[in-house]
Amino acid sequence: MCGITGIFSVKKVSELQNRIHAMNNSIIHRGPDAGGFIIDENIALGHRRLSIIDTSVSANQPLN
Repeated sequence: MCGITGIFSVKKVSELQNRIHAMNNSIIHRGPDAGGFIIDENIALGHRRLSIIDTSVSANQPLN
């Protein structure tokens, strides 16, 4: 099963990249096949992918 992670704050969050990366690593069991994250000023979104139906790299989700 795939998984998503996220952080949102109205204040600037220190080390946002390190935090979302750690969150993604903590759910690697949800999707060991691919993952990524995107960061803006006060928001970070991450995902993990579990390949079941389409196992090709071209089916990876667009967060890099």
